Amino acid sequence: MKLSRIGNKIINSKRIEKIINKVIALREKGYSQTQVAKELGVERTFISRLESIGEVRKGKKIALIGFPIKNKEEIIELGRKYGLDYLLVMTEEERWSFLENKDGLELFNEVIEIIVKLKEFDLVIFLGSNMRLDLIEKLVEGDVVGIELGKSPIKEDKYVDVSKIEELLQSFIE
Repeated sequence: MKLSRIGNKIINSKRIEKIINKVIALREKGYSQTQVAKELGVERTFISRLESIGEVRKGKKIALIGFPIKNKEEIIELGRKYGLDYLLVMTEEERWSFLENKDGLELFNEVIEIIVKLKEFDLVIFLGSNMRLDLIEKLVEGDVVGIELGKSPIKEDKYVDVSKIEELLQSFIE
C-alpha cells in the first residue's frame, strides 16, 4: 500500500489505481458512464474526466497485421503509440511456429477467428505479400490499406519503413 500525505489527508494511491482499473474494465464491457458511476459510487463527470485524461485518439477502429516482419518490435511499438485496436505482427519464424504447433482443425478455426475479428475494424493495415494482400482485401469488409512486402511466397523477414506506417496512421487518425 502506498500512502501519501497531501495537506491533512492521507491518500491511498493503490485504492485510486484500483478504482481507475474498475472504471476502465466496466467501460470496456459496454457500461455507460452513468452506470459505472452508480456502481462505483462516484460522479459521472469523474468518469468523463478520467477518459479525457487518458484519451489517445478518437475515430476509426484500426487493426494492423503483418508478416514476415524483420523489425517487428518497432512496428508493434508504433501501433501501441497510436492506440491501435488490434496488432498481429510476426517474424517468419513466428509464422511457421504458428502453423506447425496446431493440427488442421485448430489452425483452420484460429484463422477463421482472426478473419471474423478483422471484420470488426473500420480500417485494416496489412503488411505482407501480394497474394495475401489480395486475399485480405476480399475477406475484410472495411477499408484495407496494403503495403506489399514482396511477391508470394516471401520466405524471409522483411524490413518495414516505420516512418511510412506512421505517415499512414497520421493520415487516418487526424
